[in-house]
Amino acid sequence: MSASITLPKADGTIEDYKLVGTPTARPSSPPTFNRIAYAAAHVVSDPLRDSDPWNRPAIDWERTIAFRHHLWSLGFRIAEAMDTAQRGMGLDWAGAQELIRRSLADARDVPGADLACGAGTDHLVLGDVRSLDDVIRAYETQLEFVEKHGGRAIMMASRALARVATSPKDYFTVYKRILSQAKDKVILHWLGDMFDSQLAGYWGAGTFEPALDSVLAIITDNADKVEGIKISLLDNAKELALRKRLPDGVACYTGDDFNYAELIEDHGDGYSHALLGIFDAVGPQASKALAALAEGNSDLFRSVIAPTVPLSRKIFEAPTQYYKAGVVFLAWLNGHQDHFTMPAGVQSARGILHYADVFRLADQANVLDNPDLAIGRMRGLTSVYTG
Repeated sequence: MSASITLPKADGTIEDYKLVGTPTARPSSPPTFNRIAYAAAHVVSDPLRDSDPWNRPAIDWERTIAFRHHLWSLGFRIAEAMDTAQRGMGLDWAGAQELIRRSLADARDVPGADLACGAGTDHLVLGDVRSLDDVIRAYETQLEFVEKHGGRAIMMASRALARVATSPKDYFTVYKRILSQAKDKVILHWLGDMFDSQLAGYWGAGTFEPALDSVLAIITDNADKVEGIKISLLDNAKELALRKRLPDGVACYTGDDFNYAELIEDHGDGYSHALLGIFDAVGPQASKALAALAEGNSDLFRSVIAPTVPLSRKIFEAPTQYYKAGVVFLAWLNGHQDHFTMPAGVQSARGILHYADVFRLADQANVLDNPDLAIGRMRGLTSVYTG
């Protein structure tokens, strides 16, 4: 008999939901992919030491680093200290420095482990930013820190730059200065304002086409320093437009958590590599699918990855910036942490109906590793809301 759980529905009723999923087996060793696949990883809070979760959240470093080992074991590279780790939304620059230090140190002892680290300007107080030089110095500070500890950088989109820049030329100036100083090639980061409203008008343009021209000018002029660009606009047509115009040797990394399956698979017009927050939540499934793709088994790739897409679209639904709650919720259900709390209390940004839908879709996508554990934890959560 299938396991079941009572879950709330949007019409105010309660249903008896019967689970249908089958846990996904782990690979015996990290598989090989024919796509570069970065998983952006979350951080685990420490509720027993968290006296000021909004301003100085406590991090459980042991569980946080253990989760990186989980992702490495599945064959992923890690995009460290990015927005999935709540940069600018619970994790400040001091916390990011500690995270970067620890992850880079641990990676040295893991055969094949790879990661790139977010370097931005989030230590600035936005109200104090007056000039492009302020932005440049901030980027230099964070890039220097990453490189000092042996890391490669992902140049994160900057709220400060969006605040003070007045034209595409300003973006060109800042990015050229920073890229010219980088020791290694850098991944750029195009994050849409659905993820962060303070990034509206990024690249010096209010609409897509001129923004595309602006970023392509930066990439073309600095192609020897750009490994690739992550684009997170949740619009596959816009990603395809960027991908077709990138210079040879510059990779397109999909950050489209709505359309990643079709963008990763080659339909005759090329493909995107991946740098995705959803891979934090669906790591075993994405790993199995990517391994199948590398073996030429497109049917298995589609059958495994397709059920994760409705789950991802639910987790990343508007307001999209709160997707981190769904990612951590699944980490909790799957036993990667013992509690469902987050830095800055971000778990409260979604309601029980959202979590109930995520639970159903995770089951249907075979994402629940231990259904009995997941049921027990979900029952405890729903009882807080339903009595």
